Amino acid sequence: MADQTHVLFVEDDDVIREATQLALERDGFAVTAMPDGLSGLEAFRADRPDIALLDVMVPGLDGVSLCRRIRDESTVPVIMLSARADSIDVVLGLEAGADDYVTKPFDGAVLVARIRAVLRRFGHAGGADRGEESAGADAGGVLTFGELEVDTEGMEVRKGGQPVALTPTEMRLLLEFSSAPGTVLSRDKLLERVWDYGWGGDTRVVDVHVQRLRTKIGQDRIETVRGFGYKLKA
Repeated sequence: MADQTHVLFVEDDDVIREATQLALERDGFAVTAMPDGLSGLEAFRADRPDIALLDVMVPGLDGVSLCRRIRDESTVPVIMLSARADSIDVVLGLEAGADDYVTKPFDGAVLVARIRAVLRRFGHAGGADRGEESAGADAGGVLTFGELEVDTEGMEVRKGGQPVALTPTEMRLLLEFSSAPGTVLSRDKLLERVWDYGWGGDTRVVDVHVQRLRTKIGQDRIETVRGFGYKLKA
């Protein structure tokens, strides 16, 4: 298992859990599969997986609450699984700290592609908390935007001299903005650059992450350009 990417998979449907576990293992992943949120949290704390796949509707501790608990302890990437493309499910999962989501029923190859895309942008194939090493915009030194400082080499952010804790996805998003201050970046471009989507994706992922980033660096620092996208105020 040491040389494999370790996936924590929390799913209460026995058929889906077993079939997905087998499919992921055939693709070379090591999988710990749990039927409910509480056992999933215990497995997360015991095993420190490289990525977590969490179904939204699981008993004991639902997937959204489990995601929040994981996010309180780690920056490990999280993908939410939902049986519906319901806006509430999607937004709740992303607001809880998830990095992406997949709607069930899903094709096994698509799920594997999404897992690998997340791991690529987190910059590792193993190790639950190495997302901080995620690559971003190719810029050196410290960039300053008012009271906001972005250290693109140390991967640190400070606001008014105080450190700001960002998830790796939020950091990558900020690096994209800070590499081109004042330039409008479309949602599709951000999906491609930050989420590694070579195909069309759901722009709600971008919108929720931008809002999460705003709450940490200042609501007025990232401006919405209606109909086009977002830009960082220089």
